[in-house]
Amino acid sequence: DNAYGLSRRRVTVSTSGSVPAIDRLRDACPVALAVSLHAPNDALRSEIVPIDRKLPIKELLDACWHYVEKQNARNVSFEYVMLDGVNDTPAHAHALVELMRVHAADGLRAKFNLIPFNPFAQSGLTRSPMPRVREFGKILNAAGLVTTVRKTRGDDIDAACGQLAGDVQDRTRVHERIVRQRTVVLHRVPPGAAPHEKAVS
Repeated sequence: DNAYGLSRRRVTVSTSGSVPAIDRLRDACPVALAVSLHAPNDALRSEIVPIDRKLPIKELLDACWHYVEKQNARNVSFEYVMLDGVNDTPAHAHALVELMRVHAADGLRAKFNLIPFNPFAQSGLTRSPMPRVREFGKILNAAGLVTTVRKTRGDDIDAACGQLAGDVQDRTRVHERIVRQRTVVLHRVPPGAAPHEKAVS
């Protein structure tokens, strides 16, 4: 109220899912909430979003439900980056629907923003084909979950969301330190493999 004169209802805070921070925000400021989800289960999310190792999905969604309830908000937005062969199969989409159904029973209202991944060399990952992204969205929409696909801009000059960060990581050698700390890396799922399988280096 004493800063830029912006309506708090038009401000969105995006988070990877720190439950204590979401709880503090809930009690302090009624802004919209966007959560980086990226997976329908803890096993996969812990590799894509390492914070999940300490704060599992159930605790995160419970915090989101309390946020919606306290703020009398219409919903929580979930960001879901589409990674080719990692988290983008119909099985993942149906698992996501089931996850939301479980928590919808407690009043959680959600909408999804599917984000085509902006690849950069250090990631070892690629973007899901658009037909697969659209099919993923159709499954969510058919289940009653409002779903949109973000339009990517700047990827033709490596300036889209995530690509500049990748360039910084390369220059500061952060990528090398992360590789030394973690032995499990995400790869495309081989044809015919179960959605949760991953390669181990």
